[in-house]
Amino acid sequence: MRHTAALTTHPRRTSILLAIAEHDNGWTEPDAAPLIDPGTGAPADFMSAPIAVRQAVWPRGVARLAHDPWAAALVAQHAMAIFERYRGDAAWTEFFFEMESIRRMMLDASGVPMRDLLADYRFLGLGDLISLTFCTGWTDAQQFDTWSVQLSGSQVSVRPDPFGGTTIPIGIDARSIHQRVFRTEADLRDALASARVTSVEGVIRSQDAAA
Repeated sequence: MRHTAALTTHPRRTSILLAIAEHDNGWTEPDAAPLIDPGTGAPADFMSAPIAVRQAVWPRGVARLAHDPWAAALVAQHAMAIFERYRGDAAWTEFFFEMESIRRMMLDASGVPMRDLLADYRFLGLGDLISLTFCTGWTDAQQFDTWSVQLSGSQVSVRPDPFGGTTIPIGIDARSIHQRVFRTEADLRDALASARVTSVEGVIRSQDAAA
């Protein structure tokens, strides 16, 4: 997202890029002690982890960015945006109340209004979707705001182009384990500890250029 043309001279560029880079840091603890989905025996991911785990990620992550209130407010906004479908679920009422309170506190500390937060959040939302599309291998077109994001092979295409025609290398280190049923969390952690580390690489480019 450092290549985003609209961020080149943005007055809050540093805080926005910090929020993009660190928005998932609340997952550090769950990632260090991965769980299995008791219904399938598969590793529990960011969508299937227990509600308590998913909810605890975000106040923790925002707190780690409190030294930069704008970055923290953006991550609080992200937490509410990704779980918006649960807004009417009683199990999520306290979560939304807490995140809204934290967001307000961070906004007050920043001195920047809500309308600017919503405008700046577009950069975090797009960056997150590009990363998720690449890392999860989703091949269906994904939509966020005015953008369409799609993976084909190792190429993530984005339309309309936010990167000024730049083709951007992307990559992540991963651990490769066999797809199987794990009996216990200890079984899963042993498999991860002995797993081969592999590098997954690709590029991001304009969908128009890809066509």
